[in-house]
Amino acid sequence: MTPADGTKPQSPREAARERLIGSAGAHASSAFGVDRRGEARLLTTPPLTRASMTPRPWNQNPLLRLAAALRRAVLGNRGRINAPGDSEPPPIAPGPSGAHPPGRARRVLLTGLILSQTVLATYLMTAVLPYGGSSGLELLILVLYALLFSWISAGFWTAIMGFFVLLKGGDRHAINAADTVDNDIDPAARTALLVPICNEDVRRVFAGVRATWDSLAQTGAGAHFDLYILSDSNDPDLRVAELQAWFDLAREVEGFGRIFYRRRTHRIKRKSGNIADWCRRWGSAYRYMVILDADSVMSGDCLQRLVQLMEAHPRAGIIQTAPMAMGRDTLYARIQQFASRVYGPLFTAGLHFWQLGESHYWGHNAILRVAPFMRHCALGRLPGRGGLSGEILSHDFVEAALMRRAGWGVWIAYDLPGSWEEMPPTLLDELKRDQRWCQGNLMNFRLFFTQGLHPAHRAVFMTGVMAYLSAPLWFASLVLSTALLAVFVLQGPVYFAEPYQLFPLWPQWRPEWAVGLFGGTLGLLLLPKLLAALLIALKPAEARGFGGRGRLFVSTVLEMLFSALLAPIRMLFHTRYVVMALLGLPVRWTSPPRDNAQTPWSEAIRRHGGGTVLGLAWLLGVYGLNPSFLPWLLPVAGSLVLAVPLSVISARIGLGLGARELRLFLTPEEALTPRPLRRLQAALRRAGAAPPGFADAWRDPLVNALCLLAERPRRNRKPRDKAETRVLIKQLAQQGADTLTPRERNHLLADSDALSVFPLPVAAPRQEKSSAVSADESVLA
Repeated sequence: MTPADGTKPQSPREAARERLIGSAGAHASSAFGVDRRGEARLLTTPPLTRASMTPRPWNQNPLLRLAAALRRAVLGNRGRINAPGDSEPPPIAPGPSGAHPPGRARRVLLTGLILSQTVLATYLMTAVLPYGGSSGLELLILVLYALLFSWISAGFWTAIMGFFVLLKGGDRHAINAADTVDNDIDPAARTALLVPICNEDVRRVFAGVRATWDSLAQTGAGAHFDLYILSDSNDPDLRVAELQAWFDLAREVEGFGRIFYRRRTHRIKRKSGNIADWCRRWGSAYRYMVILDADSVMSGDCLQRLVQLMEAHPRAGIIQTAPMAMGRDTLYARIQQFASRVYGPLFTAGLHFWQLGESHYWGHNAILRVAPFMRHCALGRLPGRGGLSGEILSHDFVEAALMRRAGWGVWIAYDLPGSWEEMPPTLLDELKRDQRWCQGNLMNFRLFFTQGLHPAHRAVFMTGVMAYLSAPLWFASLVLSTALLAVFVLQGPVYFAEPYQLFPLWPQWRPEWAVGLFGGTLGLLLLPKLLAALLIALKPAEARGFGGRGRLFVSTVLEMLFSALLAPIRMLFHTRYVVMALLGLPVRWTSPPRDNAQTPWSEAIRRHGGGTVLGLAWLLGVYGLNPSFLPWLLPVAGSLVLAVPLSVISARIGLGLGARELRLFLTPEEALTPRPLRRLQAALRRAGAAPPGFADAWRDPLVNALCLLAERPRRNRKPRDKAETRVLIKQLAQQGADTLTPRERNHLLADSDALSVFPLPVAAPRQEKSSAVSADESVLA
């Protein structure tokens, strides 16, 4: 109906635009535009600057590559074949070399140290075994022992080199060493901060983003950065909350035109697909991108320094920071935060010492050069079937390997402060995360023989696999040792093991050798932790951040005991994860908790009950065979028996806060909180009330306006879709939002005609099923 004054009636979208501008102020007008039909819409993203990012087929089989090379050598161009498995990849443009000759020499030294130490330890192990490794069972034990000891030796020498680097005060080959990179950033060096999220705690995500953005603004370099929230969320309540949080953030910091929000509807390849989608749409407009996780916080000085390092080192493709753990209050998380804060710098400096420009990339809190990333780091599917095929899950190691293959350096800025992340709050939450990482690392090992990879990154793939494969190897070694004991007890000594043997083989037990070898291995595991604590104790000012020297060493000893108790529990879970991955059993990838969750007894019994039964049966079996061997098994089987109470008690927030009152497991971030983390805490306090949800899109005028203007009007809709919308709107008004499925609620949020039905008297949630339960179910869906 036309108004009495003859003016054109205001459309719902124009009315929504006026509501938002009225609430946000005139500066928010830049957040609005019009589409091709002249309809008002919310500009959550900048104009597209499309570019290509296409993966190449994986060339993993060295035998096929050798055959193809021989055919070409014999037949010339006639021998060139076009099959994906045999064809050469397209020529790679010669990028600036990231090679570092000292790194090659250092890795040769590392290999020699590991091999010599492993050979010596394996020789000593033969003296411990009763038949000196001559039987088949003992030979298997020796092989497993050599593999496990080499893994321990690699960690030991990494820590030792980290100790000397930190004791000396740095590494002259480090990318951050002796650099006075304080020049102004080139205006053309645009940097995008990317925050990929998927069904996350909206309050925590945007509090972290706000803390990072405010810290960046204080440096004076904020004009060189844009921020993108890249959402893969499919929970309807979180969709609404994210959009509102983005608008509030941009309004409060006057960031419209520099802070953007993009939600994908086709969620392929998870996080790596989300980043690649951004690269194709807007990557060509930026020189660098910084990847942040949902729980990341970075200081403005750290971000500015990363860009300056990239500008000063044009051969660098990726610079990874060393994030510090913070923000949790459960006893388990505080122990892990303490361990990460004390031991982490030592091991990270050691990794850098051996790797230099062929380092790790952990997928977040790192800066990447966009152009080579887009050209060389697109990820294709792994061919085949089963759990180790399909889309690459742990994309970060692979992207680092591809960046280095193209000639760009991958560095760890181990001494760059101002980078933080959060830890899982409980043991079970950490183990859930480990299952995802386990499958991802096992998949990556299929790329070990991929053409052109640098040997250092092949070794990175190997270490990623060994981080989880060491668990079943250790478990198998323990089982074989128990079997060896059973054979010796039940069968008795075997003096003539071979036909026509002239002289008897006398079994020899050398318990003193066994104690010495066990003590030496334990020393390799514990000495790095003591050295890390010693480094801190040598600096009184730094030691005060850990509660002083006395509490630092008490906390270190308690952490070592706690870690020893948890090691067999992790071993059992990791063994199961490896078996599940190899069998192709599905793994559920969900976002980890972003708060101080606690473990109930029921869940602990369900998850640890099988291990408890195994530990009891193992102890009883060994006791029946030979009680004198119980002390050797007790550290392993006893930990499995105690898994349930350990998991529950360590997840208690009260115990964590109590330990903090005693100044145990204290970290510098708790003793004197850095300003970005104080900003994070302040932003969380300001967030306060629960964010808006799905039903608010029809009850709250501002939420409705946001949701309406964020969706494009859909023309030429099918009659079936229109009919479904009418039915769902009626159901929403009469029965409430909790009666709709997540798919139905997402259908309504994507329908601008449905959102135009405002205000809608949405029925209150039914008593027997609260909206909170509905939200939980939508996350699970």
